[in-house]
Amino acid sequence: MIYRASIYRTSVLGMTIFISALSWPCWAQPGGAVKVLDLGSRRELLVDDYLIDSFHGAARPRLHHPVRREIAVVHDAPWEGNGGGYHTVFYDRDYKETGRYRMYYHAWHIPSDGGQDHPLYIGYCESKDGIHWEKPELGLVAFNGSKANNIVLGTINGRQCHDLSVFKDTNPAAAPGSEYKAVGRGQNPAGLYAFKSPDGIHWTAYNDSQPVMTGHPFDTQNLAFWDPNIGKYRAYIRDFDNGRRDIKMATSEDFVHWTSRQFLSYPGAPAEQLYTNQIKPYYRAPHLLIGFPARYVDRGWIDAPRRLPSLELRQQRAKTHPRYGSAVTDGLLMTSRDGLSFHRWDEAFLRPGLRTRHNWAYGDNYLAWHVVETASTEDDSPRELSLYASESYFTGKFSRLRRYTLRLDGFASVFAPRAGGEFVTKPLIFAGQHLSLNFSTSAAGSIRVELQNAAGRPIEGYTLADCSEVFGDATDYVVRWTSGADVGALAGQPLRLRCVLREADLYALQFTSKPARP
Repeated sequence: MIYRASIYRTSVLGMTIFISALSWPCWAQPGGAVKVLDLGSRRELLVDDYLIDSFHGAARPRLHHPVRREIAVVHDAPWEGNGGGYHTVFYDRDYKETGRYRMYYHAWHIPSDGGQDHPLYIGYCESKDGIHWEKPELGLVAFNGSKANNIVLGTINGRQCHDLSVFKDTNPAAAPGSEYKAVGRGQNPAGLYAFKSPDGIHWTAYNDSQPVMTGHPFDTQNLAFWDPNIGKYRAYIRDFDNGRRDIKMATSEDFVHWTSRQFLSYPGAPAEQLYTNQIKPYYRAPHLLIGFPARYVDRGWIDAPRRLPSLELRQQRAKTHPRYGSAVTDGLLMTSRDGLSFHRWDEAFLRPGLRTRHNWAYGDNYLAWHVVETASTEDDSPRELSLYASESYFTGKFSRLRRYTLRLDGFASVFAPRAGGEFVTKPLIFAGQHLSLNFSTSAAGSIRVELQNAAGRPIEGYTLADCSEVFGDATDYVVRWTSGADVGALAGQPLRLRCVLREADLYALQFTSKPARP
């Protein structure tokens, strides 16, 4: 019978606590064999307990948070306003020869009385670096008699388009002229519509301009994408579960005919109101789906909302509905390997923060779909992830999109303080010659890695004592032992990693065949 130290999670006063304890029999297959994880040469992020067998000492999972940067876009044009949101951002290496970062969003203005100042449009921006953005004049849709604007889509069947989530289709069977695809909620009739485009600018609807899904409210940023892990399209949409805002998933072979929708599950996480989902394969580890749902919280008109910024505006909005003044939103992080069951962190990934009126309204802190890689503006720092989040929503005459940054793979880590701690992985096999780490330590901190056989016994030449001390801060650091860095002789053999940390964070690991640097 096989036992392991498993990780139990509980919540105390809003804090997530992980407790290591002896658990039930696990991974036993017929004949008593132990299930072994096949990592191949893929990158594994330490965002959940997928790799972890046991923690020891003070080692624990730790969520990291994006760093606030500059305002990327201000939605202040006459056809925009304080309701700018539901942003999609991706890098298109084939667009305009040298490549561009591309952005789509809904452009809207909501007066404080809750009415609608102008129809909702879909706006478009682009950037050479993901930092400085431009609104090109597209000449497609008239606003107040002029097409000198960046509106990429106006109406569907004569009714406004609520959202448009665009992706570059990597399906090898995608038909010419449909290299870009998108979904968005529309009316007349109500439902989710599917679109195609040869260039991401000129759009036509699938299905004879009829919805491809109906029967759900879709009142969020709905999205879809090609998932190479299953060889199908996935869609994530809004529905209500006994009055609670939640997320459903469906799949499709052709982007028009979709399976029945299933609610996502979040084992061990509390029930939350989830407004958006922002799920997509992470480009550096495409087997891993990462989502940034917006969490909606409404405690009602108690004392605290009256002390938040812009009370007069809150009270004006509340005349239309109380929640327009009392509700607040922030951003969460969740990950999945099957697209239905998600590990969701209980604490906020993106807090509103101490930033006056721009981040404490219902509709603020919605993270865009999805992360992109950009150059760093800090000295000679390596490339990093850029994320974008809404602010100034529903509070004045304009809204804004702010850029945030995070180190590559830096969503979460296993951390240990100076007192030290360690973790041991489940049995695994790999392909490659070197073990590469994405990590950060203090000047006094360190990481050492021991390779063990599946039974947990150290492998000669790769013990903890043989491992060269690892310290510093790097996204691709090859581990060395006294015998060198080459672990190719162990490829394909079941083994475990024992990682010992002192004042260090380990974000990701990967077995790779890339040459080790001297």
